[in-house]
Amino acid sequence: MNTWSTQHTFTPFALSTTDSLPELAMINLSDWGMVTLVGPDSKSYLQGQLTCDVVSLTADKSTFSGHCDAKGKLRTIMRVFHYQNGYGLVQRQSVMASQLPELKKYAVFSKTEITQTAAVVLGLAGAHAQATIDHHFNGDADVRHNDTTTVVKVDNERWLIITTAEHADTIITTLAPNAVYATTELWNLYDIKTAMPRIDSITELEFIPQAVNLQAVDGISFKKGCYTGQETVARAKYRGINKRAMYIVAGAATQCPQAGDALERSVGENWRKGGTVICGYQYSNNQAIALVVLPNDLDDDSQFRFADTPEALWHKLDLPYDLNAE
Repeated sequence: MNTWSTQHTFTPFALSTTDSLPELAMINLSDWGMVTLVGPDSKSYLQGQLTCDVVSLTADKSTFSGHCDAKGKLRTIMRVFHYQNGYGLVQRQSVMASQLPELKKYAVFSKTEITQTAAVVLGLAGAHAQATIDHHFNGDADVRHNDTTTVVKVDNERWLIITTAEHADTIITTLAPNAVYATTELWNLYDIKTAMPRIDSITELEFIPQAVNLQAVDGISFKKGCYTGQETVARAKYRGINKRAMYIVAGAATQCPQAGDALERSVGENWRKGGTVICGYQYSNNQAIALVVLPNDLDDDSQFRFADTPEALWHKLDLPYDLNAE
């Protein structure tokens, strides 16, 4: 029996709004999982399913991507990279049961095997994460491998670590013996601060890719050929039909906003539904921060609230990227 998760104690890392992030944290990403595609048709199959350009994805890079239904609504957002003899797709565990059968639907006509793996997915985060990876993994690529582990760069302070339950204890002990061992809430905070989109089961098939800023994080190719939902995605870009975007909002809160929660917005003296929470983080000093899909024409000083705490007003923060950049 593999007991890596009980040999190391991963706990919520309490942060207030004035605290610094830990210099190095090992994070148990138990709510993330990985799907693999192996076989000679895997590249072409994914090219016809995902929003990213799989054909141009080199072995040293990873990319965001979306998987849509025929109407262009997102089933999931994933990180795609070369893995072993095929591809790895890291996405939320909550969408696996509904999204994976859809990804497999036409695979019977292609030479590709699609499998939800039992891989252990960990995160390494903090100012020292890059130096730690550089010390233990050869090369300077954004995707690196050794005999037991694959590491994938997320941003300047984060890496995904993908290994097996058999080797997880050794990887954790070797890479980061002095790190903070944290649960997935800390990874959520990083995702919110960097405005990285995700889809959970409760938000599945609710948004087109541009409504969660997938184009702003290079998760959509507008030059590749057809893929499922492509017509809607292209129309949103070239005809301006998309009226929503994902923003960072912050405010007072006594509990953590959850994916799918509704945020109200002020309209004169009234309030109406303004948006949907994608991910939230609760600080220790009764403040919270969240990613929320909102109308993309709201004023920067718009006010928001949750219906169950109407006295606590929320506001938008600046995004770390330009939604209008080409």
